Amino acid sequence: MAKKDFDAIIVGSGPNGLAAAIVLQQAGLSVLVVEAKSTVGGGLRSAELTLPGFIHDICSAIHPLAVASPFFRTLPLNKHGLEFIEPPIAAAHPFDDGTAAVLLRSLEETAERFGEDKKMYLNLITSLTEKFPALTNDILAPLRIPENLLAYTGFGLKAILPATLLAKLFSTETAKGLWAGMTGHSILPLSRLTTSAIGLVLMAAGHAYNWPIPKGGSQSIANALASYFQSLGGKIETNFYVKSLQQLPSSTAVLFDVTPRQLLQIAGHTFSSIYRSQLERFKYGMGVFKVDWALAEPVPFTAEDCRKAGTIHAGGSYKEIALGEKETWQGKHAEKPLVLLAQQSIFDPTRAPQGKQTLWGYCHVPAHSTKDMTEAIEKQVERFAPGFRERILARHVMNTAQMEEHNPNYVGGDINGGALDITQLFTRPALRWSPYRTSTKGLYICSSSTPPGGGVHGMAGYHAAQRALKDLF
Repeated sequence: MAKKDFDAIIVGSGPNGLAAAIVLQQAGLSVLVVEAKSTVGGGLRSAELTLPGFIHDICSAIHPLAVASPFFRTLPLNKHGLEFIEPPIAAAHPFDDGTAAVLLRSLEETAERFGEDKKMYLNLITSLTEKFPALTNDILAPLRIPENLLAYTGFGLKAILPATLLAKLFSTETAKGLWAGMTGHSILPLSRLTTSAIGLVLMAAGHAYNWPIPKGGSQSIANALASYFQSLGGKIETNFYVKSLQQLPSSTAVLFDVTPRQLLQIAGHTFSSIYRSQLERFKYGMGVFKVDWALAEPVPFTAEDCRKAGTIHAGGSYKEIALGEKETWQGKHAEKPLVLLAQQSIFDPTRAPQGKQTLWGYCHVPAHSTKDMTEAIEKQVERFAPGFRERILARHVMNTAQMEEHNPNYVGGDINGGALDITQLFTRPALRWSPYRTSTKGLYICSSSTPPGGGVHGMAGYHAAQRALKDLF
């Protein structure tokens, strides 16, 4: 048999693709990563989108799961240029009366601010927070017998519930509002099963690790992963857009950091009819409309806590957020959308010229929407930060089509690699013994369309690579 050009090829260099490449290279294999763009990163890219000297994160911005990732924590990424910055407040949620709910590193201090809801918040999150470092191996994994069965079961019984149900545990608008902002990251109506999972994980991660910011931009994470991979002997080829298997060098395994749509286009002709039909039925979720701003000064939030937070959930009350997410899922555009903001340059001076600031933000919109949501988003920011618009020097916007053009994995503007509802939480992208195997020997999928889903943690790539090692090497 003729010698293969490589043992394994990874198509796509997002965090999952790079994680898979590292696992296989660590095992002593010869690995090639091919990337369509001129730089590695997938959702981990940064660029001067507005004015010279203003560095904006194009997609992912704040990274609680990057520092919580069981795999990333084993890698010497600090030796490859990666440095995280911890803001004083992980996340803040402003209200119309000038106050804000906050997620602090300290569990006790966070709960204290909820007043009569202090005990309920501690009951909800204390156990998960205390066991979170150990539980991440189970939470960020495919469906299996958990390593920490008792603790994981306790988490799972809460996580599977709709966010609307757990919201009823709280009596204050402060606690309800913070919960709504956290669970809004699920990109689903808050009445759906499993929406509580996202909120619980993000809050526990904040208490365990904060919500850190990579110095220099999200690109720094991708660059560090790529640098470490190459230090092991791995190879990366950019400007290599894969449209068919015939373009690839010979190898024993190919792992695709792509979603089902691209996988079908590239390799669908090799799949069984059953597997192909499952991929064709894969459900994508809501899209996003994103705005990046170059600012003359920091955002003048009325609530002082918001000025110290890395992340802001600008959405108002629990009822407003729940209604907005429901309407968006139904194909409407919310008049007052939940706006997720990040103000990295306040804590990272490498992001903007001295005295100036960057601001990153998006809201959810119906899939494939091309409606300009700039006005609605800026109204929400101005609502909690009067005078914000006066500080805008320039802006850069991306609708769902432009998001997908930037990264084909964002189908219809979906940044989660597919809807994370109960039907696709563990069976994404198809119902199989191993979600990473395709029906064709040697071909695997390792993107956020596989468990554990979206987020910068690399665990989908890690588990897919482990599967390939057991199957083929």
